[in-house]
Amino acid sequence: MVGVPYDCLANPLGAVRSTFDKAIASGADPASFSGADWGALDVFRQFLSDQNGLSQVPILDHKSIRWIQPNTLVRFRGMIQDMLGNEFYVGAYKDGSVWRTNKFTDVSQFPMGSSPDMQIWERHLLYCVPVPGQNSWSVSSSDEMKYRSMDWASPQREKRRRSDDEAVDNMDTLVFSDGIEGSPSTKKMREDGHPYQAIQSQDSISETTCSSSGALPDIDQDSLPCLVKIYDTPETDLKLNEVFEFIGVLTSDLDYQVDKCEYNEFEIGFKEDDTLAHLPRSKVPYLHCFIHRKLALHDFLQSSPMIEPQPHVVKEIREALLRHLTDVLGNDGLAAHFILLHLLSKVHSRVDNVAVGKLSLNLTGFSEESVSVFCTQLDLAIKNLLPFTHYVRLTVGYLNTASLAPKKDYETNRLITGGLQLAEGTHLTIDETQLEAGTLNSVGVDNARMLKTLMELQKVEYDFKYYKMDMAADIQLLIFSQGKSNICPADLVLPFQPSSVGSSQVSAEALEAWRWYLATLRTLPHSIEPEMQTVIENDLVEARKADWSLGSHDFSRLLTMGRLMSMSYGETTLSLKHWQMVKELERLRRERLK
Repeated sequence: MVGVPYDCLANPLGAVRSTFDKAIASGADPASFSGADWGALDVFRQFLSDQNGLSQVPILDHKSIRWIQPNTLVRFRGMIQDMLGNEFYVGAYKDGSVWRTNKFTDVSQFPMGSSPDMQIWERHLLYCVPVPGQNSWSVSSSDEMKYRSMDWASPQREKRRRSDDEAVDNMDTLVFSDGIEGSPSTKKMREDGHPYQAIQSQDSISETTCSSSGALPDIDQDSLPCLVKIYDTPETDLKLNEVFEFIGVLTSDLDYQVDKCEYNEFEIGFKEDDTLAHLPRSKVPYLHCFIHRKLALHDFLQSSPMIEPQPHVVKEIREALLRHLTDVLGNDGLAAHFILLHLLSKVHSRVDNVAVGKLSLNLTGFSEESVSVFCTQLDLAIKNLLPFTHYVRLTVGYLNTASLAPKKDYETNRLITGGLQLAEGTHLTIDETQLEAGTLNSVGVDNARMLKTLMELQKVEYDFKYYKMDMAADIQLLIFSQGKSNICPADLVLPFQPSSVGSSQVSAEALEAWRWYLATLRTLPHSIEPEMQTVIENDLVEARKADWSLGSHDFSRLLTMGRLMSMSYGETTLSLKHWQMVKELERLRRERLK
């Protein structure tokens, strides 16, 4: 069998254009390809799956950007931090009598002139960033591919450069529709139906091509944002703060600069929105996406063991992890049990205004001596177990100055990130042990309110200046404090009672097993059989008779704990044994509160 005659790695745009030419030769109408594929994506899907090509595709990050060749196939893993709306571009046009395509590019391969046969298509723009709080053990690297990539990319680049010398590159994009998820969209075309002229001032051109300065959000020097252009995908499939892997072509900054500076006479008639003026290619790479997939926590495990979640295997891992947590927590076994349930929790549904499945935990009773030992040890342990974690030391000064809410900047048409714009599954530890009496200003009051809303409703408030919008979140919250936290009212409050100082040293094999355990079991389905429902109802009625202060929130929390207890053993239905274990944990917790 003859192999596929495409070099998907070094020349992905060649595959796009070849499949387009074949589709046109077979009699296809270019107009039918608006929002549709002509077979190009099948080539890449086959390469990535049948030919095991995914492992050969370099990961775009702050290190690999220095050696990855432009116009080659790359993949980028990141969180959607901002949705920049839609962009019109010339998707297909006639070069004499021959149809050409500009899909998946920012510049045209051949001069377009002003053909009346131009097909105007649309694509979505996403501003993506490395996942906030991602721990180093979960970051995939392509360093080992550096020299191999240079070897196969260089000849292709030279060939492409000679081809480009024979043709004038032209801009194919540049009309935007303003948009963040949920906001109205306006698409800017002239009233006569033609796009605006793509004319920039000399100052603008100079800034784009020569200057390294620009209005960018705060980006850590070790991270790399990416502007991803998405094709043929409903906007509803992509949501703010979701984590994706995008596979596509990294377009050339050099080609864009040559096109803008030397060949203005062939510009195709689109006007660049101000948004991209604040995202220069010298700082933010552009990726035209072929294939994308939403990532879950288990996708960040670097060497996931091939283990089926069988009860006996899960039980062994559970016992080992519980021993580790008990050791980290100074031999406080009760705290270790609650931490385990907490680390398995996630929002699995929403009923009215209730986030079902969350289980926030407030460990109290920390002294000045225990804070430096146990808070540090537990924070390190959690970082080694979960892919995304954050640690916030809460003080009056922090509350009065921090930017927790994401805010829309209408001058740059950008969503400026805030401290609470986090990916699904992130673990957030809030340390209140240094919080002293003080006065909150208006910012501090708003920040305290937002933290409370996150704790209670798993929602984060986004500030769009003229209105505010609550966005659903799924963040695990752990609070350290001396007494019960008033700012962050948790689902569970447990006085911390260590009796020794243990060691947190563990083997790499154990860490891998525990990471797999937490990432896999938290996604298990769960149900309660009718017989168990009757037992639970009777127990809750008896509990209410014994303590009239118990309410629906307490009952919901006990059901969540029952679900998590079953899951911690790899089981998908609640058994009487596990329900009794939950009741015993709750009894011991209440004993400590007295």
